[in-house]
Amino acid sequence: MSGDGSQGDKTQCNGVKNHRSALPAAMFSRKNVNMWGFLKKCIGMELSKITMPVIFNEPLSFLQRLTEYMEHTYLIQKASASQDPINRMKCVAAFAVSAVASQWERTGKPFNPLLGETYELLREDLGFRWVSEQVSHHPPVSAFHAEGIKNDFMFHGSIYPKLKFWGKSVEAEPRGIITLELPLHNEAYTWTNPTCCIHNIIMGQLWIEQYGNVEIINHKTGERCCLTFKSCGIFGKELHKVEGYILDKSKKKICALYGKWTECLYSVDPVTFDAHRKSDTKRSEKDRKGSTQSNNADEDPYEMPPPEAETVQYYAFTSFALQLNALDAEMKRVLPQTDCRLRPDIRALENGDIDAASAEKNRLEEKQRTARKNRSKSDEEWKIRWFHQGPNSYTGAPDWLYTGGYWDRNYSHLPDIY
Repeated sequence: MSGDGSQGDKTQCNGVKNHRSALPAAMFSRKNVNMWGFLKKCIGMELSKITMPVIFNEPLSFLQRLTEYMEHTYLIQKASASQDPINRMKCVAAFAVSAVASQWERTGKPFNPLLGETYELLREDLGFRWVSEQVSHHPPVSAFHAEGIKNDFMFHGSIYPKLKFWGKSVEAEPRGIITLELPLHNEAYTWTNPTCCIHNIIMGQLWIEQYGNVEIINHKTGERCCLTFKSCGIFGKELHKVEGYILDKSKKKICALYGKWTECLYSVDPVTFDAHRKSDTKRSEKDRKGSTQSNNADEDPYEMPPPEAETVQYYAFTSFALQLNALDAEMKRVLPQTDCRLRPDIRALENGDIDAASAEKNRLEEKQRTARKNRSKSDEEWKIRWFHQGPNSYTGAPDWLYTGGYWDRNYSHLPDIY
């Protein structure tokens, strides 16, 4: 299908949507950009408070980027259909890991959502509908709610990542609760995402790693899945690896999980897995003792990227991500005026017009600052449309919960944010 962005999604004669497989313009080169000249003044600062040049961006809002959680919705559906609670936990764990899989090679920064910005996605072919809203600007908080079209799940949460630049890398620390509910089993699972780090920001080949611990809790049965996203390691042997265990409520190991967040996840008997880990550790120690210090004394492991990957044309987007900003005339008629697809800076970047994207980005940011000043002078409070603050029903922690009503298509009195 043509990548003409003005066409968006087309409908075939059989009523099935034919989603686009390309963007209107290919990704531009960043080779001649003096990143250090800009970033050296940002060391140690939180990047959400810094106005970034548009050349660092990919043509998606962070709200759209969040929607990529749903690329592997079939794993939730498989969990809902299973009668075995351990198998359900395996599927939920695979879904949690799959949520970060699309970030591999995604070195562009999504646009920061404007306060009041929204995004919806209805995918009948994948069995879900999604709505999200930027509910806070400082700190930036994105709330989302998705539900299965067959009422087989609800998936919701609020995300406010903390981004920091550390000279050679940018680190995104995850904050916010993610909740998955399976009504057929009266079950709820909660977890948080691992930390994401982009290396070689200044020079060299950019590469990404995820690291940290992720604990998925089944609040009905007390079972837990404790996963570790492993950091790269000295020689890069641990890059992309994730492993852990499913434990029953008495903390007994039921099964082990291992794999790579860029590829797949396997399950195995925990005794077999522990034996393999023990023998692998012995081999690694033997290899380290046999190597000479001169072989690696001058090597910095965090400047050693994986083998150079195939050049990507469209920002390393998956097929799912390529479709997120598509806009056709029929869709435009029903969308609220706050939807990401209507943002002129994102649309300009997608069309390959960097100058227009930069000008629009600056205009929107200034418009947002002016609106905030005017509200402060008049004591006017910002009205959040589709979400409200409240405790998470399962953890008790502060969360943003869906108020309802979005799909009624009554979008009167929405703010003019673009």
